[in-house]
Amino acid sequence: MYLDDRKRRILQAIIDDYIDTAEPIGSRTIARKHELGLSSATIRNEMADLEEMGFLGQPHTSAGRVPSDKGYRLYVNELMKERVISTEEADCIKQALEVRINEMNQLIRQASMIMSKITKYTSIAIAPQLKKSILKAVQVVPIQPGRALVIVVTSANVVRNSFIKIQDNVTADLLIMLSNVLNIKLNGLTIDQIGNNILLDIEKELGITKEILIPIIDGIVDSINNIDYSDVYLEGTTNILNFPEFMDIVKAKEFLNVLDEKEKIYKILNDKNGTESIGVHIGTENDIQQIKDCSLITATYSIGNIVLGTIGVIGPTRMEYAKVISSMNFLKRKLNEEILKYIGDIDDS
Repeated sequence: MYLDDRKRRILQAIIDDYIDTAEPIGSRTIARKHELGLSSATIRNEMADLEEMGFLGQPHTSAGRVPSDKGYRLYVNELMKERVISTEEADCIKQALEVRINEMNQLIRQASMIMSKITKYTSIAIAPQLKKSILKAVQVVPIQPGRALVIVVTSANVVRNSFIKIQDNVTADLLIMLSNVLNIKLNGLTIDQIGNNILLDIEKELGITKEILIPIIDGIVDSINNIDYSDVYLEGTTNILNFPEFMDIVKAKEFLNVLDEKEKIYKILNDKNGTESIGVHIGTENDIQQIKDCSLITATYSIGNIVLGTIGVIGPTRMEYAKVISSMNFLKRKLNEEILKYIGDIDDS
């Protein structure tokens, strides 16, 4: 829907002021605070048009207007002034991420903590999604006749295991040889890249049958695909209570209840795990009813073109979009750099 320049300037001014004050904005306020060269009466008429077009709403108890989700969407896409991250914020992110870590999960948690601290909103993060992680090592350990343990180590230094059934006549020596070949053939691949050609190569090299190999490959896949919801990180969960929109106890309780459900949080972030640099999901654009009064800004982190996980910041729809987006952009770049350094350190060790 086309908006002329005057309406766009008025809408931008209203949203900027509402983000700052959380109070409905009237035409006199806009005329007084912003040098638009328009009278209060003209601004009032334009605001009425913007409301009719769906960009503004009017609370029953106020003569002022507030932005709608549609208004925020236009603001984020076209009207918002781009913000450069401050030196102080950039330094905070660098210091938080440039730490010695033993597992990549620690790095992701650090990233989540610093985003909550900088933005004053709630931050949520998914640790590396193992099915997209690169395999580093595989070991198949005999437990008893007909049973073995598959141990998988990813490039993120995350260890997963799975018990499998094997044929009774499979010896420990064969499992050792198989582990050695699997490490050569699968190192540097993701689960999705294990194809039939690789399996055929292993069968030929060791002279084994599919009946021996397939349960082991299935064990590798199962151990990786097993979702651990403890690897969902939340920071600043009560920050939302500092905003007047959530002074309503029922609304605040609904929001906090959602954060208690790790599986639901995982779904929220995983559904937003797209390829765009930064994702902005405003109000009713979110699928879960309890966060339809919130906006979620997300960023993925990756190794090359392989997306490992997602970090998000969630707050009221009246959030400081420009500040959060600039911080998330910087965090994403810095986090990807640190992940590459971390993997390089592992490879060298």
